[in-house]
Amino acid sequence: MAGTDTVTSTIEWAMAELLHNPNIMSKAKAELNQIIGKGNLVEESDIGKLPYLQAIIKETFRLHPAVPLLLPRKAEIDLEINGYKVPKGAQVLINVWAIGRDPNLWENPNEFSPERFLGSDIDIKGRNFELTPFGGGRRICPGLPLAIRVLFLMLGLFINCFDWELEGGIKSEDMNMDDKFGLTLEKAQPLLAVPIKVSNN
Repeated sequence: MAGTDTVTSTIEWAMAELLHNPNIMSKAKAELNQIIGKGNLVEESDIGKLPYLQAIIKETFRLHPAVPLLLPRKAEIDLEINGYKVPKGAQVLINVWAIGRDPNLWENPNEFSPERFLGSDIDIKGRNFELTPFGGGRRICPGLPLAIRVLFLMLGLFINCFDWELEGGIKSEDMNMDDKFGLTLEKAQPLLAVPIKVSNN
């Protein structure tokens, strides 16, 4: 459940953001077309050659982390962080959703902008605390390597092998982009989009 629910939620959010921002979708299609050819499947060996697609995935994790609150931690000693006292034994919850939208860390935090990660060293492997959708340290999500590959391959396939139309003639600017909190961060209104197969000619 943990591995499938989080991956499907992230793919849905990524596709929703791309359909809500057609200019970003166009840039992603152009990169894929140039590097692997229109309509071709993305392979694992292509990941390093597609920086814009990597940036889209990072930006999706920043704005829409699959799990908005990381697994609880427990303070082993009394400590003080930024003037706040954390007593020994206290349960600590990390709100990655709030961190990803913090205006002290991110310029225009509510805007979906993959460009912020182009040329950036920030990764999602738990070393940069402003972007830790999988957690960090000894309790980092063990499914991170598989999740990244699956997300990259699925999103690349959806972008490069299909054109998309929103169901019911909804315009991209009229999409409902509200979220619904639970164990995972879901769209309040599910994404309804129709795929149109593209030829690789």
